[in-house]
Amino acid sequence: MVKRTDVEFEVDGNVKLRGWLYVPPGTGRRPAITMAHGYAGVKEHGLEPFAKAFAEAGFVVLLHDHRGFGASEGTPRHDIDPWRQIADWRRAISYLETLEVVDPKRIGLWGTSYAGGHAIVLGATERRLRCVVSQVPTISGYEQGLRRIAPEHVPAIEEAFADDDRAQLRGEPPRRQAIVSADPGIAASYRAKDAIDFYLQPLPEGVWQNDVTVRSTRAARMYEPGHWIARVSPTPLLMVVATRDTITLTDLELAAYERALQPKRLVTLEGGHFDPYLSMFKQSSEAAVEWFKLHLG
Repeated sequence: MVKRTDVEFEVDGNVKLRGWLYVPPGTGRRPAITMAHGYAGVKEHGLEPFAKAFAEAGFVVLLHDHRGFGASEGTPRHDIDPWRQIADWRRAISYLETLEVVDPKRIGLWGTSYAGGHAIVLGATERRLRCVVSQVPTISGYEQGLRRIAPEHVPAIEEAFADDDRAQLRGEPPRRQAIVSADPGIAASYRAKDAIDFYLQPLPEGVWQNDVTVRSTRAARMYEPGHWIARVSPTPLLMVVATRDTITLTDLELAAYERALQPKRLVTLEGGHFDPYLSMFKQSSEAAVEWFKLHLG
């Protein structure tokens, strides 16, 4: 049976990132996969089934919580800087290389949603990776903002960003907003019902809370991982795209895939942004397993 253990490793000298390490049966060094969640998610948000599927296919799997989320250390809590998350993820790769059960020459990466964007950036800039899977990835924070935020609401958002920055100059902590809310009177990152249902799924007590820093939204609107996609090659890239994705936007993902160079593969799934975790899990996980088997051995 696959064995899951709690692990931790340090970033920036004193911040401990924590996660789960899955080791399949057998002896010797095995190929490995490093995984993390998307925007404001924790490992308990539907990622364990993917990790188990990969481990059952023979891969050692490291699934970590981003800094400031879940079991990982880091303050302020629930503060999302994509470039810091990417730097931390490089350290996760280095940690995997130290493990006796891992073949350091056969490490792949799986990222989803916001972290699907990270997968593209890391695929383009981290040549230790032998292959990458990017599921329903963020391609352009700017373009997503144009679609999801009505023009008349943009001035208020920009003023909230400025007020938050002024407050931090005065020594106040970063201001916060909800991650999901159906109440239009509450500032929130997501209002779509499928997002609310996904983020508010039952979780163990204390592992997650429904808030995020306001400056995380500013950072997300500035994040453009699609700019890196042509540079992933020669690292093999699998993109998993949902055909009715209104979160990271299907057409942006398909256009980005066209800009990617070989070797690459596209898998499209009928459904919305969260269906690859739920109703289409079998298809999304099997596509990733096939890709990892092909390129990690």
